[in-house]
Amino acid sequence: MGVELKVPALGESITEATVGKWHKKVGESVNVDEPVVVLETDKVTVDVPAPAAGAIEKIAAQEGDVVKVGQVIGSITAGAAGAVATSKTQAAAPAPQAAAPAPAPQPSTALGSAEVFATPVARRVAEDRGIDVTQIPGSGAAGRVMKQDVLGYQPPATQARPSTPPVPAGPRPRADLEERVKMTPLRKRVAERLVQAQSTAAMLTTFNEVDMGEVIALRKRYADGFLKKHGVKLGFMSFFVRAAIEALKAFPQVNAEIEGDSVIFKHYYDIGVAVSGSRGLVVPVIRDADRLSMAEIEKAIAEFGQKARTDKLTLADLQGGTFTISNGGIFGSMLSTPILNPPQVGILGMHNIVDRPVARDGQVVIRPVMYLALTYDHRLIDGREAVQFLVRIKECIEAPERLLLEV
Repeated sequence: MGVELKVPALGESITEATVGKWHKKVGESVNVDEPVVVLETDKVTVDVPAPAAGAIEKIAAQEGDVVKVGQVIGSITAGAAGAVATSKTQAAAPAPQAAAPAPAPQPSTALGSAEVFATPVARRVAEDRGIDVTQIPGSGAAGRVMKQDVLGYQPPATQARPSTPPVPAGPRPRADLEERVKMTPLRKRVAERLVQAQSTAAMLTTFNEVDMGEVIALRKRYADGFLKKHGVKLGFMSFFVRAAIEALKAFPQVNAEIEGDSVIFKHYYDIGVAVSGSRGLVVPVIRDADRLSMAEIEKAIAEFGQKARTDKLTLADLQGGTFTISNGGIFGSMLSTPILNPPQVGILGMHNIVDRPVARDGQVVIRPVMYLALTYDHRLIDGREAVQFLVRIKECIEAPERLLLEV
């Protein structure tokens, strides 16, 4: 009997995943700990390693199948001879049939009987608000209702539009020139959260421009020494993380969260930094960023970037966060309006640096300028505070010595 390949534990509250891609086919050899199959959840993507060396004996779950934690999804014939024997066996056997997707859970009609399909926090919040939790569309695995689903729920009369448009009836007129591909769980989750943010928060965006000359000069002056001492390059993001923390300390409501009719002020600074991975945009979180040096911030960002590109980010890397910074400038964006990352109430958008003519002391000079954007939840943050918050970041970047002197 072969060595079983099982779905590993995927993190707290995650009970199932979708089979993304098999790296190996039946009969192909594998080494111990070599990635065999990709599993995707609504939060992370995980490579499942081979528990033993040998050859793939059986694939029990096909790409796109929904599988449970602990479920056997395949097996490996241990030993070097496994590849040949298994290949012959599978050649005579019929091709494995795709496992039927797990049926959608049928919610109960009783308010207190939906325990399996809602988190304890979601049930408690729903009870406090007098909402029937079974009427709330769940965004978690298997339709599980999460806390943010309850907070964002609206009665049917004012319910927000669905995150995806309905599929039209009948054949598409040019279907022969089109390709239909299912959204990955990660992309679906991103789409749901973006629609949730737009439908539940009163989002506004304010803009400003910042002269990057002083930071650029500082980087050039100390780039070599910084790299030699710390083993990592001095980038722009660490300056903005530190500047954002100074602004958050001055305007604590931007570091807060709305929960029901309460405001939760957070006296810690877990800064999410949006990075582009192989399967889309993700926001890993730098924990207690106010306690880190510039070098430690740069090392954390570099590590997250590498993990995102190689699908090594864990659930713990993505959880929480009190404020987010997104840098569209690395893709050449001049200006954009970032969307909130619920339940956060603020997000800073960075953009590309362009030499622009500006007025200085009555003279027109060319300076390296970046446009900044702050999207904020107007339910909690007034326009005056939002503008002053962005001005505070501008002051810290244009005079980076402020970050050291905390003035």
